[in-house]
Amino acid sequence: MSSSSTPRAIPLATIEHLDRFAGQNVELRGWVHNRTSKGKLHFVTLRDGTGYVQCVLKKNDVSDELFDTIGAASQESSLRLFGEVRADDRAPGGYEISVTGGEVLQSTSDFPITPKEHGADFLLSRRHLWLRSRRQWAIMRTRSAIMFSLRRFFDERGFLCIDSPIFTPSACEGTSTLFEVDYFGDEKAYLTQSGQLYAEASAMAFGNVYTFGPTFRAEKSKTRRHLTEFWMLEPEMAFATLEDVISLAEDMIVRVVSDVLETRRTELDVLERDISKLEACKGGFPRITYDDASKILLEHPDSEFVEGDDFGAPDEEILAAMHDQPLVITHYPKAVKAFYMKEAPENPTRVLAMDIIGPEGAGELIGGSQREEDLDTLLAAIAHHQLPMQEFEWYLDLRRFGSVPHGGFGLGLERLVRWICGIEHIREASPYPRMMTRIRP
Repeated sequence: MSSSSTPRAIPLATIEHLDRFAGQNVELRGWVHNRTSKGKLHFVTLRDGTGYVQCVLKKNDVSDELFDTIGAASQESSLRLFGEVRADDRAPGGYEISVTGGEVLQSTSDFPITPKEHGADFLLSRRHLWLRSRRQWAIMRTRSAIMFSLRRFFDERGFLCIDSPIFTPSACEGTSTLFEVDYFGDEKAYLTQSGQLYAEASAMAFGNVYTFGPTFRAEKSKTRRHLTEFWMLEPEMAFATLEDVISLAEDMIVRVVSDVLETRRTELDVLERDISKLEACKGGFPRITYDDASKILLEHPDSEFVEGDDFGAPDEEILAAMHDQPLVITHYPKAVKAFYMKEAPENPTRVLAMDIIGPEGAGELIGGSQREEDLDTLLAAIAHHQLPMQEFEWYLDLRRFGSVPHGGFGLGLERLVRWICGIEHIREASPYPRMMTRIRP
């Protein structure tokens, strides 16, 4: 370890906010992302989690010990540096550091993830280290901004965050795609795939609520759109119609995209994201009914859609490709949707449901509906789906005591991250993805 004396009264800065310290001496703490040397100069690209900056060490400006130790420090060596923040239009971020002192906390070697190409399995097996790469840095910071924007959107509208349980005794739509857990003795429980039913109960107590947390689905899928563990945001509104649900979802997406464009432009540049695609998301989303969408698909030469079925990923891509904004599809067949969705008054074979399909191959971002508020109708639906009636007695109480029209939707966070970041596979949208074939690291 090499060190030099610590300058007095020097502020600790982060790379993200170097603009606040232009012309001042600061302390930076971080890791070597890259280093090159030319004679009496070392150029160190330092990362600190908030950004990247070039630090320039001139042999005559620092101790010989520090200069030599930095010269031997390879990728991911940890540093503490002092120096002047200098504006430089040629530098990434517009600033660089003229180093006057510092220390190497740990000099490392043989970091396994080098600038060369690595396969997906190699990188996923080293996900704990892969997160340090510039691309993953950009994705995770964008994900964080999306989560912040979502919470702020609902908090500003007076929605209360009420957590739903992860252990549940029953499922929203049957147990075929749930993970079963031994729950003390002979009791069986499941890892939830949705917090919706409990969010409905919370809405009857607090009006407008949302739940935001991890959910699980034991679907044996290996597509680029599916994870085994993922985060869901699920708002529920009392005294709401399908139109209210659609309006809320549309406003939410527009707000989040706008916030990301404002606060994560650097990260989108790193990802080489075509931001014109995001800037097109201004609201007034195109809408189409299931029946009209079916007609389009049945006439499309590349579609294998069967009338009456739910839409698959290829169908969604065909429909979404016709628009530059997310597409709202409404009034699905009752036979392909969940038991709790309200029948359309004008056609009992359809339900007051909606999906929002993202552009650019993003797939389904949101699924929602107006919920059935009538007790007898809901009793019949549970029986028709052959669900265990006793497990839904508490849910039926919501229709026995003060039932009102209400509705909500579910947003898959990782799918939204995938679309906004413009990444191909959803596994990069999760810090530590869990998939059918992967549970480590």
